[in-house]
Amino acid sequence: MTRHQLKYLPIDEMKVSKLNMRYGRKPPNVDDIYPSVLKSGVLETMLVRREGDHWGVVAGRRRLFALRKKQDETGKPQTGPCAIMSEGDDAAAMEASLIENIGHEPATEMQQYEAFGKLAKEGRSVAGIADYFGVDEKQVKRILALAGLIPGIRKLYAAEEIDGATVRALTLGTKAQQEEWLRLFKSDDETAPYGRQCRAWIAGGAAITADKALFDILDYEGEIIGDLFGEFGVFASADQFWEAQSREIAARVEAFREKGWRDVNVMERGKMFHSWDHEKRSRTKGGRVFIEIRHDGSVAFHEGYVTGAEGRQLAKKKTGKAGEGKAQSVRPEMSGPMSDYVNLHRHAAARAELIGKPGVALRLMIAHAIAGSALWTVRAHQVRTAKEATRESVETGPASSQFEETRVAVAGLFTSHGARFEGVANNSDDWRLCEIFAALLKMTDEELFAVAAVVMGETLDAGSAAVEAALHAVGGDLARWWTPDAAFFELLKDKRAVNEMVKEVAGATAASSVLADTAKAQKAVIRERLAKRDQGAAPWLPGWLQRPPRRFVEGAACPPADQWARIVALFGEDELEAALEDAA
Repeated sequence: MTRHQLKYLPIDEMKVSKLNMRYGRKPPNVDDIYPSVLKSGVLETMLVRREGDHWGVVAGRRRLFALRKKQDETGKPQTGPCAIMSEGDDAAAMEASLIENIGHEPATEMQQYEAFGKLAKEGRSVAGIADYFGVDEKQVKRILALAGLIPGIRKLYAAEEIDGATVRALTLGTKAQQEEWLRLFKSDDETAPYGRQCRAWIAGGAAITADKALFDILDYEGEIIGDLFGEFGVFASADQFWEAQSREIAARVEAFREKGWRDVNVMERGKMFHSWDHEKRSRTKGGRVFIEIRHDGSVAFHEGYVTGAEGRQLAKKKTGKAGEGKAQSVRPEMSGPMSDYVNLHRHAAARAELIGKPGVALRLMIAHAIAGSALWTVRAHQVRTAKEATRESVETGPASSQFEETRVAVAGLFTSHGARFEGVANNSDDWRLCEIFAALLKMTDEELFAVAAVVMGETLDAGSAAVEAALHAVGGDLARWWTPDAAFFELLKDKRAVNEMVKEVAGATAASSVLADTAKAQKAVIRERLAKRDQGAAPWLPGWLQRPPRRFVEGAACPPADQWARIVALFGEDELEAALEDAA
């Protein structure tokens, strides 16, 4: 304060500065200080600075209002003791206002956000703000996270129409999600989620925190939303989390089996393991491993247990009679051989009936492909490549976008029929298989064909002859789905193939003129000629991406052309002749 000029100034020349953190608020209650001001005036210095034709009160708003009240009641002009700041230092003025106001009355999160936000705009770093006010950097980040909220939500929070837990959840959402939440809040027919439900809604159905992952977070390819108000981040996609978590659970199952546990039981998600319904048994005495999976993403491993009924059976086998004091289990009404007899006859009847109901058989087959069974093991294709550029090119291309759009629509079909579709995820769970089958029975043939196409697409092996057979059968035009991109030219190395491509694009003369040039120079020629092509010209496809695929160098290995050569004869002589003509 000794750095500022001290002076008594008329209150008629004073206004609350816009840099005061409580600027624009309703008039404060000054009843607690007014008796003292009425008797002795204001004794504590107000902090002001010149703002146009008046003095802006940076700190001392309540004292100013108390002096105004005294002037109105007494009719005598009032002055107040003031420390005059320099005009240019806005950041220092805001800091002074924040310190002064927080010292007198606790500030709300929104008030702190407005003050911290102004300081941040003035160029103060998070560390600088935290150090100046003696608070933790994370607290500053939390307050500034409110800047990510759209104005409508900030306004509701400032008016205390929504609670802090909901606002903190909304800081995790995108602008679109926040706007949708605001629409739900204002809707007369729909209800907006609050608190923990809002966190789950933002995360797409379940707010699963990063600490629940069994897998290594560094290897996770999905998005994890940073949560400044929680200890751990939140998985943006519950489906992606469960896919990664399931792979790790499967690996743990195999590890248990390698250790000698013959029976590892993966419990249905959400089903609780009750220790009082189980007995402790060692591995050598029939004990099993129960893997409990909860909806919040956590997984618990219970080693060396059997159910109570199994424990009684084991005790009975050991002693030859039921243990004293233990309730007798109900004897099965069917012996083992009778159970085999009935099960096999029912199986034979089902097979015979399915012959007359091919639509039902097809739906059951697709359910097996999705959920798996003891006799079915089907795996979904995954993009595996050492080059990140290749992954990006494929996953962002129009073909992948079209497939994903249809996949989302198929998932919606299952949801509308009371089931869930998470893609091909074999788990040998009879109940899950039947859940899928029941939903498929409710679908029309057109809907079923869409499901079948997605399931087949998910399980089509890249680089296999089946891909070439499928493209041949559907008459696929790869020009719809592919255009030369940076990744293609980056990976294009063989000069023999590059020179042949120059011939196709620029002509034999141009190819001869650059024959001795580097592959890089020849690729530049291809790019230049493709860029100058007329818009109406047919799109260019290298032989590798034509149908059927064609090699550039006779006798050289070319995986797609080699696969097609293996199977072309299967499609008849006419197709073979046509394929040879196309290749020529």
